[in-house]
Amino acid sequence: MPENTTPENILNSIMETFADSVPRQKSATFFEVETSVSAQMNRLFGRQKSIHKVLGGGKSADVLLWRNKKISSGMLVGATAIWVLFEWLNYNFLTLGFLVLSVGMLIQFVWANASGLVNRSQSKVPRLLIPDELFVNVAVTVGAEVNRFLSYLQDVSTGRNVKLFLMIIASLWAAAIIGTWCNFLTVAYIGFVAAHTLPVFYEKYDDQVDNFIYNLLGQLQNQYRKLDSGVLRRIPKGNIKSKKSN
Repeated sequence: MPENTTPENILNSIMETFADSVPRQKSATFFEVETSVSAQMNRLFGRQKSIHKVLGGGKSADVLLWRNKKISSGMLVGATAIWVLFEWLNYNFLTLGFLVLSVGMLIQFVWANASGLVNRSQSKVPRLLIPDELFVNVAVTVGAEVNRFLSYLQDVSTGRNVKLFLMIIASLWAAAIIGTWCNFLTVAYIGFVAAHTLPVFYEKYDDQVDNFIYNLLGQLQNQYRKLDSGVLRRIPKGNIKSKKSN
């Protein structure tokens, strides 16, 4: 064995080869590397997947994360237009539906008769048909989501995680209070807008949001410790053993 072939030299050569294969970037100290690793581990709610995978990783995730800006902006504009029509202009579903049908029939009537006068041959008016599969897919999707939500609530209620159970009860109670402030359409619109803005915002500023939330939770824990040490621990507790002996 040559003199230079020692375990230390072998380790150094391996590290040099690895360093040459990695793109050269700004050198980081041990504390910076440790901070980056801890930042990756301390994601919000302990997640280890990307936001795209957390949202399902399909076309719906692409829409929520604005991978296709035309589709995402179109859906957001459409939801806003529906909310304005029903909430601000006080339209109801039947009135709007009959108006749309009336305008559609008027356009087809003008098309069918004007083309015959100009070209002497009546052109074929395009037919608008909604595929049956669309209704089936919507019903299956909505039913699956409702069943998954109900099964989740049942798992929480029959489980032993009291903290999660109380959090779900508090969330439902808060949703019930919010429902008294506005109607179902406004709540659905707020949820739709939040679903199309919060995920993409968190994906872009995930480190800042994680740090803010963990700092906020740390402050809440400190306040609880102060309350516990200053008030709760000073509450006198009865001596059960002495009462039983008496």
